[in-house]
Amino acid sequence: MSRNIAVLGKGSLFTAVCRFLRERGFAPLTLEQLADHDVCAVVDVNPGVDGQKRQQLQLAEARISPQTPIYTSTLHRTATEIASWLSVPERVVGFSPLGLEQFPVLEVACPLQAEEVKGWDQHLRLAESWGKQVERVGDQPGLVFPRILSLLVNEAAFALSEGISSKEEIDTAMKKGTNFPFGPLEWADRVGIEQIAAVLEGMQREWGDDRYRPAPLLKKMIYAGYVGIAAGRGFYHYQDAKLGG
Repeated sequence: MSRNIAVLGKGSLFTAVCRFLRERGFAPLTLEQLADHDVCAVVDVNPGVDGQKRQQLQLAEARISPQTPIYTSTLHRTATEIASWLSVPERVVGFSPLGLEQFPVLEVACPLQAEEVKGWDQHLRLAESWGKQVERVGDQPGLVFPRILSLLVNEAAFALSEGISSKEEIDTAMKKGTNFPFGPLEWADRVGIEQIAAVLEGMQREWGDDRYRPAPLLKKMIYAGYVGIAAGRGFYHYQDAKLGG
């Protein structure tokens, strides 16, 4: 069986997923390399806020066998919507790439097109081979942990921009009050502020509820390129920790 996995996307999540796969003995490939190599899976970490996600998935599907599973980030869109773009929708596994390196649990979602397909669960063996405890959750933008985290970050960003408290005070209060390992703004810098905004926009798009509206501060930071540790700056500065794209 091939140990090659095509990884679609860019930025900090792309870098983190490639590193995660290499550490587990897999060989990450780019979309361009698919033409010359067999793969055991495609892992897509594009958030889906523009047309790039759909375009890359369709290009990848044209270069792989019908049995090859496609793991796709459902931070911004549902697995069902993403599966509708493809000719073999039952191969799709929605998942959350946030915290892939840190957390023992991997959230996955089954698209509606595959709910009655016998053998869909076999696609989850790949995630289990990564040493993950796989938890199937409802097919909604953001799934569970990213949804809750994004709402915490958004409220913290509103509080910061309204001058209610400093970033250090907000993070300290949350860490001491909830026993979280990181404060919401620290966590946003770690997972990428653009990913947080993608989850919020996906939920607002899905349900039309204004409570999911991203704080203006988050949008300004994305425009400025201050998206977290990978950029060298987010809510905090990381001059010596820049990871590159």
